[in-house]
Amino acid sequence: MATATAGSSSPPTPHADDSPEPSLAGEKVYVAVGTEVAESRATLLWALHKFPRGAGAGAASFVLIHVYSPPKFLPCLGARVPAAQVEEQELAAYKEMELQRVNDSLDQYLHLCAQGKIHAEKLVVESDDVAQGLVELISEHHVTTLVMGAAADKHYTKKMKTLKSRKARFVEQQAHPLCKVWFICKGTLIYRRKAVQLSHEEMQECRQSSGVRHYSVEKSASLSEMWCVANTWLCKSIGEPQIERTKSDPLYISGKDNIEESCEPYYNFQNILRELENARQEAYEEKCRHVKAERELFEALQKAQASENSYFREMKQKNELEEKLTTIMEEFESLTVRVDELCAELQGEREQRMVLEKRGEHADRIIKDLMLQRDKALRETETLRARKGESTATEEGMMHITEFPYSEIKEATNDFDHSMKIGESVYGSVYKGFLRHTNVAIKKLNPETTQTQSQFSQEVEILSRVRHPNLVTLIGACKDAQALVYEYMPNGSLDDRLACKDNSKPLSWQLRTRIASNICSALIFLHSNKPHSIVHSDLKASNILLDGNNVAKLSGFGVSQILTDQFKATTTLYRHTHPKGSFVYIDPEYLISGDLTPLSDVYSFGIVLLRLLTGRSGFGLLKEVQQAMEKGCLQAILDSSAGEWPAMYAEQLAGLGLRCCKIRRKNRPDLQTEVWTVLEPMYRSASVMLCSLSFKSVSEDLGGVPSYFICPILQDVMRDPLIAADGFTYEAEAIREWLDSGHGTSPMTNLELPHRDLLPNHALRSAIQEWLHTYGD
Repeated sequence: MATATAGSSSPPTPHADDSPEPSLAGEKVYVAVGTEVAESRATLLWALHKFPRGAGAGAASFVLIHVYSPPKFLPCLGARVPAAQVEEQELAAYKEMELQRVNDSLDQYLHLCAQGKIHAEKLVVESDDVAQGLVELISEHHVTTLVMGAAADKHYTKKMKTLKSRKARFVEQQAHPLCKVWFICKGTLIYRRKAVQLSHEEMQECRQSSGVRHYSVEKSASLSEMWCVANTWLCKSIGEPQIERTKSDPLYISGKDNIEESCEPYYNFQNILRELENARQEAYEEKCRHVKAERELFEALQKAQASENSYFREMKQKNELEEKLTTIMEEFESLTVRVDELCAELQGEREQRMVLEKRGEHADRIIKDLMLQRDKALRETETLRARKGESTATEEGMMHITEFPYSEIKEATNDFDHSMKIGESVYGSVYKGFLRHTNVAIKKLNPETTQTQSQFSQEVEILSRVRHPNLVTLIGACKDAQALVYEYMPNGSLDDRLACKDNSKPLSWQLRTRIASNICSALIFLHSNKPHSIVHSDLKASNILLDGNNVAKLSGFGVSQILTDQFKATTTLYRHTHPKGSFVYIDPEYLISGDLTPLSDVYSFGIVLLRLLTGRSGFGLLKEVQQAMEKGCLQAILDSSAGEWPAMYAEQLAGLGLRCCKIRRKNRPDLQTEVWTVLEPMYRSASVMLCSLSFKSVSEDLGGVPSYFICPILQDVMRDPLIAADGFTYEAEAIREWLDSGHGTSPMTNLELPHRDLLPNHALRSAIQEWLHTYGD
């Protein structure tokens, strides 16, 4: 007896009667909904209207189900990136936001049910395929009543009588036979799938069919053979002739011998049937052996073919390697000849260099005398300005920027000679130059970049407005060459120092602590700028430069933004389509949403902190530190070249770095109130240790230190000289502590200070650094 199943391929037919079957007490009605509330709302309202609700014994309870399919592509940088190529942390963040959006949609459906005083639950499952996820959910949760959509609302027509969507057809065919499904489109019943109930007779018939009969379309050859054997046995047991012999029957003969003779043909027939059955069984077994032999032969042929293919591939690779080896040997010979030529050229260059060095020594002595005279004149000028109450800044807070002619820039860099280049990026190249008797760094922007002019103007605008000890000083600019002139930073970038480029000495943990404090101070200053905050937006180790005393200064303001009201109104669209910054340091939430805030710099600062601790590259660093903190083995990943880190300092810095790198911005700490309160005590302790190790030893061991190199307060060689309102120069830390402690008078004259502004004494700092470089070694 044939029975229809859920896997039947017959087309669905519409039902005029859309009334549901009577539900059992406590039966659950499952309603499949999507994230688009507008489309699934009609389906849910249909289910709430048609099924009995309330508090009665026959009332049904409702469960809102949604199958979440993880994204295969993620939006990134204005394109769609495969999920397999995205970092696990970013993929988890995107998935978390997607699930939150699903949860918000389900809450809207629950609110709709609550308005009708109907209790409902929500259930979210995850599957790569939505239709397959629904079928598995039906089987796992023993769903007997399901309401789902037949197609998208935009495909609905009044003549629609069949299922349009692939999901609906798949569920109609593959769902469990006991599950009833109502397919709805735009509040209208399109098709109703009834449950299949097997009768008691059908169940008995299934049991008597030797367990071979299946309600399935697929039948293998072996199953067909087994079915034939079972049928033969059934015919033999059930269909045996039950013949009643009578005396009138010709076969009936009285007497025992006659009965035996009359039954002999019947017994022969039984023997023939048994022999036939045995023959069939042997034929079936022989066929099985034949199929097995053919399968083994096919597998052996496949293995032979695979071995032959592997042999040919190996021969081809061998020939290619031989050709490559021949080519490499020829290149090696040519390179040997070239090396000999270069060695000869190098010897000539060395001789020329020795001549130039002798000339340079004489020029350096003249320059030092000029610098000392200039420093004296500058101090006298600043003293006069302080007495007259003048301010070095203009009324708009803009600092004076010198405009250099193109001829001076070319002369300073030897016409941008490649040998003078000390750095390069996608935005331009940096050259070391000698301009107006001063070592400078000249950054020439790349003319092929479309945003060269905007970056030039942006960097001039920001660095001409603000001054801070930990921001690189912009000396001047040249519009014709699209070049910017900065103070020269002899120790290069933090990225190069962490990698010990050119065999440079590793940074100690005290210096790394001070560098972190310097950058934190610079960011706090930029973010608290009035009237508008400044976001650096490209904070990374290569944009952190170190002067002769390894004091960190922030550079690279070409993509920075002043958060004016006009910028805030357009930032989402601009930043989403044109994101800037290095991918390792970029804020994940800024990458996804496009919103630029000071907290984006906090994330980049966290990566810098972790790099200072470990000395490792930024790729995958966040996950490594998290695992080390969880396992309690932080010391294992610390940079051993920095010396022995104090355990308390290391744990505090690692915790700060992880907090700064939180995925959600609201979970990141505030730089001024939370981060600086941790870094300031470390900074003071490290500064004291550094002073005792370097500057004090220099001042004590060497005689003839110029008096204007000594801080009047600390009586020690200054490393960061600042000019106060009284015209005297002090060590930055000492004069700030003097003013912060409530003093309003000069430490030297004891007179009232006209103002509390402090200006960096760049000329004196350069002279001190040259003196330390010459005599300190």
